[in-house]
Amino acid sequence: MAFFRQYIAPLFIVLIFLVALVAVSSRIFLPSDMAAPAPIEEAAPISALDSSNALSDLPPALSTLVRGFPDELGQL
Repeated sequence: MAFFRQYIAPLFIVLIFLVALVAVSSRIFLPSDMAAPAPIEEAAPISALDSSNALSDLPPALSTLVRGFPDELGQL
C-alpha cells in the first residue's frame, strides 16, 4: 500500500494534470473560428413545442410534476 501511495498515486495525478494541460493549450492551434466560445442560441418558446404529444404516455401523477400546477392552483 505504501508503494501505491508513494509512487503510483502521484504519477496518476501528474498524468491527469498533463492531459488537462495539453487539452487546454491545444486551443492555440485551432483555427480562429473554432477557438471562439460557442454561440448562444435562444431556446424555442414553450408554445412552439408540442408537449401534449410528448407527455401523453405519462401517468397523471407525473404529468403534474412535469408540467406544473394549473394557473388556478398557483394563485392560492
